[in-house]
Amino acid sequence: MSALRQHAEQLFAHELDELKKADTRQRPTNWNLSPWAVSTYLLGGKLDNGFEVSAKYIGNRRVIEIAVATLATDRALLLYGVPGTAKSWVSEHLAAGISGDSTRLIQGTAGTSEEQMRYGWNYALLLSKGPSKEALVPSPLMKAMSDGRIARVEELTRIPADVQDTLITILSEKTLPIPELSSEVQANRGFNVIATANNRDKGVNELSSALKRRFNTVILPVPATEEEEIAIVSKRVAEMGKSLELPAEPPALKEVRRIVQVFRELRDGITADGKTKLKQPTGTMSTAEAISVLNSGIALAAHFGDGTLRAGDVAAGLVGAVIKDPVQDAVVWKEYLETVVKERDEWKDLYRVCREVI
Repeated sequence: MSALRQHAEQLFAHELDELKKADTRQRPTNWNLSPWAVSTYLLGGKLDNGFEVSAKYIGNRRVIEIAVATLATDRALLLYGVPGTAKSWVSEHLAAGISGDSTRLIQGTAGTSEEQMRYGWNYALLLSKGPSKEALVPSPLMKAMSDGRIARVEELTRIPADVQDTLITILSEKTLPIPELSSEVQANRGFNVIATANNRDKGVNELSSALKRRFNTVILPVPATEEEEIAIVSKRVAEMGKSLELPAEPPALKEVRRIVQVFRELRDGITADGKTKLKQPTGTMSTAEAISVLNSGIALAAHFGDGTLRAGDVAAGLVGAVIKDPVQDAVVWKEYLETVVKERDEWKDLYRVCREVI
């Protein structure tokens, strides 16, 4: 059986191998690749032997270089920004490039406990033998410390504040005390933490100033230009379609451009030509959601159409992405349809099918 979603180090194993062969630069202790090679892995480029490394992140090169340089020091990295700006994607690929393993992961939620951050116990062994190394169940963070690898903490601001502060000792002292055993785990060279957080989550628990100081914060921006966003969406849609084995042709550039333009205009509150101001929906209208709309449309076209993506295939997903609040967002969307979509001759098909959906 094949995995529904492979880890980055599995999916791009060939590229990582080629980079390792070609990488002659100095590597920090326990890094699989040098900082230059890690940046090349994320940003793409041609190696001296002619091998082409695909771009995992399309955007400002300096953002990735700062992130990689941070991880080469003893400072932890916080990837921050609005939802859908590829924070988790970048985090996974940074861990894959540096450690060759992106699976040392703690997924932050409102229910994340201190045990999940530090360590837990095998209660059967604990009751029979008492506290011991055998009864200890290490967290992904503890394993990363022992192995000198990268640990990932997703959605840090979703984690309760008192649990977040568990990281303070780990990040400042590079040790994890185990009072029950009168011992500690010391971090080996190569250990570091990549955390992600977004600033639009209604369940945000603000980071304490003490914890903020332990991180170097890198803000991942939304794509700067329409062409950049189109490139990102096209690439990810093609990759996901291939991964899911959807029996449909990749969407035409025209369809991708149209969806991206809708998202950018509603996100920015103004039309692409700058002539018409628009009301903005309550949702983020992120690049990730645009990718999702196109992927669901491709699935519809593949299984219930002729395999060619058309306006009718993306309409339901598009309306669902815009209308998060059934009252406020419905007004925003109807106004956009009537004042913008209806007036564009090449968008008449999109207008008709979207009117049928709402």
